Amino acid sequence: MAHATIYVGFTVPQLLRGASRIFPTHSALVVLRHSAFCYCTVNGTIKSKRKMDHLERTANNFRQEIISQAKVCGMTNESDRVKRLRLAVANKDFTFKAGQWVDFFIPGVSVVGGFSICSSPGLLEREGILELAVKHSVHPPAQWIHTECTLDSEVALRVGDLHGYQEGKGNGYKMGTVKLYYSAKNTSELLFKKNILGLMNAFPGKITCRFHVTQQSSQICKELEPHVTEGRISEKDLEKHVSKDTLWYICGPPPMIESISKLLSNIGVPRNCVFFEKWW
Repeated sequence: MAHATIYVGFTVPQLLRGASRIFPTHSALVVLRHSAFCYCTVNGTIKSKRKMDHLERTANNFRQEIISQAKVCGMTNESDRVKRLRLAVANKDFTFKAGQWVDFFIPGVSVVGGFSICSSPGLLEREGILELAVKHSVHPPAQWIHTECTLDSEVALRVGDLHGYQEGKGNGYKMGTVKLYYSAKNTSELLFKKNILGLMNAFPGKITCRFHVTQQSSQICKELEPHVTEGRISEKDLEKHVSKDTLWYICGPPPMIESISKLLSNIGVPRNCVFFEKWW
């Protein structure tokens, strides 16, 4: 059975790392299956008494045993607050699957970072390159990336969480559709927007996106304008997609996840059809 998938979020590196799962070309959106992210946290009440570090939050998640050395070979600003880090991985046995993240070890920094991979497994296979998109914060690993990291800086990586859907012949899966609702303060904060527009053009009718901006002050470019709505993601936007075959994936800060989860509950989306990553 083909599934429709709605992805609601403030950040989208997760969407760009699934290239080789469905589309064997460069970075692409993956159509998510019913069991694609069984390890994601199912919708529920979110409470955080104390902010745990990355290793505490993910202590029960499976990890690869291998810790691989990597060298920074590229750095670009995706926005004023987000850097894309390009890493050359020397270990030929280092692999990852769409939807995974890495433990990020920095020499001289005691805190271990945890970052979602924003490049495709195909890029690693072809070029030995892995990419991360890291937002600036006071968290020591993110702070280091934004203030101290340079070309040729050396780090170490370990892939976390190998649980995932294994495609096989005869499983009845057919490619569905993906609808992305992507919200940011303004269009300059819409990371990977060119990649997303490219995917929409490459897979018309299968991948669509609606960009939402909440504090836009400058003129929106012509290429992006048809796909932009001013204002927050609303119940009216989402209720048209409610069906028994639709899965909902949410990515963003905890208040946003709580708000969207409640909204989906109000419009009749079953709890077991709503998924989000637990990164706090």
